[in-house]
Amino acid sequence: MAVCSDVLVMGLSNNLLVLLELSRDDQIFQIPITRKTTDFTIHKVFLDPSGRHILVTSTQGENWYLYRGWKKARQLKGFKMIIESVAWNKSALLGSSNQTSTREILIGGRNGTIYEAVLDAQEDFFKSQERYLQSVFTLPERQPVTGLKFQFFPAKDPRRALVIATTPSRIYQFVGVPDRRSDDGGRVFSSLFTHYNDIAPKILELPGNIDYSELHTFSPDADQVYSLPKTVAWMTAQGIYHGALNFDSTTEDLIDGAQLLPYPTFPTTSSPRNVSEAGTVPISMALTEFHFVLVYQDRVVGLSTLNDQLTYEDILPLKPNEEVKGITADPVRKTYWVYTDLSMYELGIQNEDRDVWSIYLERGKFDLALQYAKTAKQRDVVMAAQAQAFFTEGRYFQAAQSYSQCSVSFEEVTLKFIDADERDALRSYLISRLERTKRTDLSQRTMLATWLVEFYLSKCNELDDLVASGSVSQDVANLQAERTILEDDLRHFLETYKTNLEPTVIYELIEGHGRTDMYLHYAMVIGDFVRVIEYRIMVEEWTKALDVISRQSDLELYYRFAPTLMRQAPKETVDAWLRQRALDPLRLVPALLRLHHLPRDPLSPNQAIRYLNNVIFDQGNTSPTIHNLIITFYAASPMLSVPLASTVTSTIDTSLSSEDDGPLLRFLSSAPSDPMTGRPYYDLDYALRLCKQTGRVQPCVHIYAKMGLWESSVDLALEKGDLELAKINADMPPEEDRPLRKRLWLKIAQYVVQEKQDIKMAMRFLEDTDLLKIEDILPFFPDFVVIDDFKEEICTALEGYSAHIDMLKSEMDEATRNAEATKKDIEALQRRFITIDAGEKCSSCHLPLLTRQFYVFPCQHTFHTDCLIGQAKECLPASALRKILALQTELVKGTPYTVLDRNAAVPPGSRQPTNQRTLLSANFGIPLQNGARAANSLGRNLLSAGDRLRDLIVPDALASVVTAPVAWIPGIGGGKRNTENEEKKAERLRRELEDVLAGSCPLCEGVVGGIDKPFVKEGELDTSWAL
Repeated sequence: MAVCSDVLVMGLSNNLLVLLELSRDDQIFQIPITRKTTDFTIHKVFLDPSGRHILVTSTQGENWYLYRGWKKARQLKGFKMIIESVAWNKSALLGSSNQTSTREILIGGRNGTIYEAVLDAQEDFFKSQERYLQSVFTLPERQPVTGLKFQFFPAKDPRRALVIATTPSRIYQFVGVPDRRSDDGGRVFSSLFTHYNDIAPKILELPGNIDYSELHTFSPDADQVYSLPKTVAWMTAQGIYHGALNFDSTTEDLIDGAQLLPYPTFPTTSSPRNVSEAGTVPISMALTEFHFVLVYQDRVVGLSTLNDQLTYEDILPLKPNEEVKGITADPVRKTYWVYTDLSMYELGIQNEDRDVWSIYLERGKFDLALQYAKTAKQRDVVMAAQAQAFFTEGRYFQAAQSYSQCSVSFEEVTLKFIDADERDALRSYLISRLERTKRTDLSQRTMLATWLVEFYLSKCNELDDLVASGSVSQDVANLQAERTILEDDLRHFLETYKTNLEPTVIYELIEGHGRTDMYLHYAMVIGDFVRVIEYRIMVEEWTKALDVISRQSDLELYYRFAPTLMRQAPKETVDAWLRQRALDPLRLVPALLRLHHLPRDPLSPNQAIRYLNNVIFDQGNTSPTIHNLIITFYAASPMLSVPLASTVTSTIDTSLSSEDDGPLLRFLSSAPSDPMTGRPYYDLDYALRLCKQTGRVQPCVHIYAKMGLWESSVDLALEKGDLELAKINADMPPEEDRPLRKRLWLKIAQYVVQEKQDIKMAMRFLEDTDLLKIEDILPFFPDFVVIDDFKEEICTALEGYSAHIDMLKSEMDEATRNAEATKKDIEALQRRFITIDAGEKCSSCHLPLLTRQFYVFPCQHTFHTDCLIGQAKECLPASALRKILALQTELVKGTPYTVLDRNAAVPPGSRQPTNQRTLLSANFGIPLQNGARAANSLGRNLLSAGDRLRDLIVPDALASVVTAPVAWIPGIGGGKRNTENEEKKAERLRRELEDVLAGSCPLCEGVVGGIDKPFVKEGELDTSWAL
């Protein structure tokens, strides 16, 4: 029976092969070997690690091959031997994509010969499954090769091979270089065994009186392609020969620590096997990670591979005359099967490493004991034993690490190290213990951390003393390196456990040991920047103080130490301020003012101005205080003393030396302004007063211009004698204020003529502006000036006046001609006409147009007069309606009018008198009868102003007025009473009324004006179609 990769193969006595897939219970296959039992008796069955290739050998020497998935086995006609063992190429079979080939295998025969062969299940008409079979070595004693294993190594880059072969009494080791390795398989072991034709391989003989033995190897990760076996075991007559495989060995003996384990002795046994001196020889064996599993005729026992003790024994429930055949193991899935001639049993191996840790602990292999310890208690026992062993051996640092991980009391451990005077090891123990203390145990952590700080400080001072002593017996360089490492450890410790340290206690400890560097470092670690900055300032380390301030985020420290640092290191302080843009410049004003009152090297830049410029122009600060402050710095002049001027025209002594006005002028010119008001953010009055105090005339002129005091700016520039500056300011007023600009230029001209007394310059001065003429500056000339100096200029001016007069005359003539042309166009318009058809109809009432007075528009729309009035009043604005109402009232005041008969033709010039009709709307003429009617009437009269005006206009009355002759208009015309003035007045009123009514077509105008009105008015919606 054989099992591998969850595939189990059994060979029955009736020559039937049974295949079981253990992972699938329903997958059971029975494949017969078509040979009679008298001619063929199954001796052994071999299965490769992948569970695909099966070899069956018989006691008659016939061999059959079965590939998983075949329906029947095939005879290997070239294999004429009884096979005792097969060595498979595990790495190739588990990792190869060619699943039909066995790759190179070694076969051990009963005749003592080792063969190399390759089988391939792929169908090929010209080839059989036997790709080749070759004898590679014959053992000298020609005993059966009961066990055979080979392994290529190293696993991922195989360059060598190990072959182990066993007989009932010998074990052989062949080590060498294989011929080649290919994916298809080939002759690999020929050269390796040829090497041993002249020399003997590594042989170990254990003589005995049995004719069988077994060879087993174990790999913890046998399912991995590149895994190597770790241990080997050989079952012999004398016992179990076992050891570890060392593939790094340079000798030909790769079995390290080989031992012979005798078999256990039982009181009685029914086994027919022979009995050796040490005890009964088992029928078969299997190898696990920590045990040898031995199978006897009636029981299964387990021996520990670590201490050779019997750890397991179980009696097999056998039937009468049932014979145990052996045990087989699945090296890939780690399953074990005991089989007899009637049944089979699966041996479940669980928790076999349960007591492994204690065995390793007894042997002093603490690392392995920890590896296999499963509970916290077991690990604690191992660590305590390891710590005690280290301490006994004098390996105190290792002991400290082990003690920190076990439950040995803190007091006991510390006393051990103190008695041994191992303070460094004690420090290591305390650190490890602190790391493993719970964060909730605040008191313990604080105590441990404080004690460790004291240990570090003491050790640092001790090393300092040794270095300072310079003793010849001491290596100073090593001591300095050790001190540096220790100081770095202390700094790291302070950073890591700062939350477990009490600052007051730690400060006292550090001060007591005189470690200033650690004092400052601890203050930085816990964020006590004030203490560090104060110390740096005390020792006048200004740059380091600024560095500390820059590395923290509290802005209050900037403001707190700004005055001192600005006084001592202005440039570095300003650099730090500029890096921190979140600072409030207003809170730095006191520090800036302190710098303002200090003596300063005139060649060095003013750092306050540098900072304020950055704040204003780069950061966009608009505070008037900041803008005023920078003007103060610019205007400051320590070398100048000028009395305060009381008025704008105060005399300024320009003979006194003053600083350059360029920087101040550049700031005044480029300073940002308020976008809403257009005025600069600085106080103009303050800037003017400050510039006057410091004698800065040009900035004063500029500020006057900013304030809009143009005359003052020009006067001050002229007072200084700066003619160009005066010209610039004279051009600053807006272009539309020409009188002011001319007045300013006259001031300059007067200065040039009267102060400079240079007539030529005054003439050239006229070329700089077009606001002044020669006659403007003549009053400034002296009474007895010679005209020859400006005769040409006067002549040029006179010629210019003459040309200007001619131009004006030409423009007047042109205007006269245009007026005459316009008058003619108006007269032509009055005589224009249009031809209409006799059947033309009114565009409003659709009645014949010629029945009464009508109007025709250029757009071809035609209206009766009263229809036009009715249409026009609906689209005219309220202002036009008021004008119509006023004209209507004026024309028909106090006189009845004739109602037009819209259905009868009325001859032109004839009117039918009718009863007088009121000009007001009927709604306003009905008296109030009762409360309900009054409320209804009032509601109807609460209309908009436009609607009320339209209601007051009566189209019939206006039509009568417009169409009637002047003499017919009541109250104006009529017989001899009409005077010429009254006729003109009536005609004028009628024209005004016609201009308003007939100015534009109401239909065309109404389309544009009513574009936003709905087509269906409120109340006109037809709901008969509603669903």
